[in-house]
Amino acid sequence: MNPLYARMGTTIFEAMSARARATGAINLGQGFADGRGPEAVLEAAARAVVERSNQYPPMLGLPELRHAVADHYARHQGLNLTAEEVVVTSGATEALAAAIFACVSPGDEVICFQPLYDAYVPLIRQAGGVPKFVRLQPPEWKIDRAALEAAVSSRTRALILNNPLNPAATMCGADALAMLADFCVAHDLIAICDEVWEHVTFDGARHLPLIGFPGMRERTVKIGSAGKIFALTGFKVGWMCAAPAIARVLSKAHQFLTFTTPPNLQWAVAEGLATQDGWVQEARHRFQHGRDRLRAGLATAGFAVLPSAATYFLSVDLAASGIALDDVAFANRLIDEAGVACIPVSAFYAEQPVTSVARFCFVKEDATLDAAIARIAEARERLAGG
Repeated sequence: MNPLYARMGTTIFEAMSARARATGAINLGQGFADGRGPEAVLEAAARAVVERSNQYPPMLGLPELRHAVADHYARHQGLNLTAEEVVVTSGATEALAAAIFACVSPGDEVICFQPLYDAYVPLIRQAGGVPKFVRLQPPEWKIDRAALEAAVSSRTRALILNNPLNPAATMCGADALAMLADFCVAHDLIAICDEVWEHVTFDGARHLPLIGFPGMRERTVKIGSAGKIFALTGFKVGWMCAAPAIARVLSKAHQFLTFTTPPNLQWAVAEGLATQDGWVQEARHRFQHGRDRLRAGLATAGFAVLPSAATYFLSVDLAASGIALDDVAFANRLIDEAGVACIPVSAFYAEQPVTSVARFCFVKEDATLDAAIARIAEARERLAGG
């Protein structure tokens, strides 16, 4: 058996969700929203199953969806992509795999920011690459140029940027992105940009794509997700956007992973991207309401809540909250003693983890959040006692 996978544990998302199911706990761990998503997209998917082809679609993706993705980014982010620069994938994780396999050769180093999505490291290693970690820490989770320069070498080939950053719930501003662009150009790096949270931003902030910065158009892979845009995580429809020379190689990696994505879901996402801007905007306000509700409830219960500028998540600083437990012990006891599941942020570090931060998902109905807050508040003093 491949030792990389034979030694690997179950992903933290599945492990905590399984415990929540087994115990009946309120699941504020895994990032999925309550609700059905936009009805127009669901209806389009159902209609397409009956009225359109259910045979293999084109390997690169349906032309309708590839055009819709390019048009969407022109409208929302001012990008001048063409449909030929879009490759449709079965979710963003498949896009990440294809991008890493296409861009990373054995021995190549890849810079990653910790905390990180847990798929990055095994994918890099399966490609024969070597992950090089830049450690971010609360409360700012700030990317520092000096730390980047310390991580880069003559063997560094790529950089993976998750922006907005899950689980830190931060997003890079124009200055940070300009610095990253300058760094990538200076060291001739490809930037693999995991931008699945690009529409889940709060307080009037708007996502800026790294591909739009000087020098980055020809060296960036931009990854997006319909599952995050429309809160339909089970659809598993994603895409990669890149200049033609890169896109051609991306497509060759993609063809031997999933090859194609269900055509009815592709047609539905194409319709959603063309017609559901209003739903996306309304969802952003609804998710911000959930963030504010959970933040206020946890703060009232005596927790030090870290800022949340984007994503479905906010985190609490356990040490600053007077909780002597580390994040894993806290998460386990929170399920057992309060009936609420969260995620220990140390699970998102491959080395030198931050062990004092726990993450909660807030894209839930008010009643669910209120019940979770009440349970957490009731258990607060017992947890503080260690």
